[in-house]
Amino acid sequence: MESRLSILNVSQNHFVRGGSDSYFLSLGELLAQHGNSVVPFCARSERDLPSDWTSFFPIGANFESPSALDVVRYHYSSAARKNLKELVSRNRFDVAHLHIYYGKLTSSILPVLKDARIPIVQTVHDYKLICPVYTCSRGGEPCEACHGKEYWRALVHRCNRGSYLRSAISMSESYVSRWLGSVDAIDRFVAVSRFFAEKMKENGIDSQKISVVPNFIDVTRFARQEEAGRYFVYFGRIEQSKGIGTLLEAFRRLPDIPLIVVGEGGFLAQARTLATDSANIRFVGFKRGSELYALVAGAVASILPAEAYENCPMSILETFALGRPVIGARIGGVPELIEHGQDGYIFEPKDADSLSLFVRMVWAQRAKSEMGNAARSKVERQFSADVHYRRIRALYDSLSAY
Repeated sequence: MESRLSILNVSQNHFVRGGSDSYFLSLGELLAQHGNSVVPFCARSERDLPSDWTSFFPIGANFESPSALDVVRYHYSSAARKNLKELVSRNRFDVAHLHIYYGKLTSSILPVLKDARIPIVQTVHDYKLICPVYTCSRGGEPCEACHGKEYWRALVHRCNRGSYLRSAISMSESYVSRWLGSVDAIDRFVAVSRFFAEKMKENGIDSQKISVVPNFIDVTRFARQEEAGRYFVYFGRIEQSKGIGTLLEAFRRLPDIPLIVVGEGGFLAQARTLATDSANIRFVGFKRGSELYALVAGAVASILPAEAYENCPMSILETFALGRPVIGARIGGVPELIEHGQDGYIFEPKDADSLSLFVRMVWAQRAKSEMGNAARSKVERQFSADVHYRRIRALYDSLSAY
């Protein structure tokens, strides 16, 4: 019989602000469902979901209207260090599983965990380990100039919103974080794609410390769609790096095929302008939960036209779970998820001609269900909650010797 573990689940938010927050909370639920004890440790917020452990949550840096003190807290949180030290002194933990802890909790927590001899696992949700601004993107193009340690380059290129000040803060925080153990203190990194596992190795992280475990989805929450779709859908952030310009250009050439764009972001105003004369393109704003999934369920397919590195996009897994194929760009971890011609199609980033071609192909076959069935079957076999738990539990058990 499998032993019961006590797991410290660490992330900066105890509410859903983005995909990493959803994974952090979902993983906690999954671990608990299998009989493990799960304790969250997060920064305090008025938006926190209920928990018996909130008294240990420290105050983190204020990102909305930061003061000089918040800049210090962004680099090193004495409150996070103090509260975590108290928490681990009162409770025994078999493993600490970190997510996006930097920013509000900071790397100040790493020496506490090492001193307590708690094995540390980190699921890597973004590119923070090799890029001070987390994106590996500059000027809308992929960028790895910092090589995982030459963070001063972010200042030279003003990588954080074109600002020397913001870029200086990002640079200095990266150096402080590395000094405190953001690489050396972690016993096992969990890359959610083979692509990023390779990038980590290329940027100097020991391959023996890296395991690949993709994201998961609770397939039981999604009903396989049998009816033909009525439009294509994009859902996610409306940013230039997401390939929105290429997406809109493709559909401007396809006036007879509808597109629904779901989401908000800094490129939204420009996107609306680009689509002004295209009656087939409709923007519906930010949606989530059942409202979002109803839109995806009604689509022929979803499209992910990214032009910056993607890791393991949940949008693909959610689309597959609904029995719909995905047309995605050949970048980052996207090609690992889509089998070209089987459960979707892959096109080259920024190639509106190729994207238009695949959209027409899928539209012409929208009454057929083979691709959607293949997509659903894949997510059941490879990305279900049960499969994910077995992978994560095996990883925890491999650290038992620490």
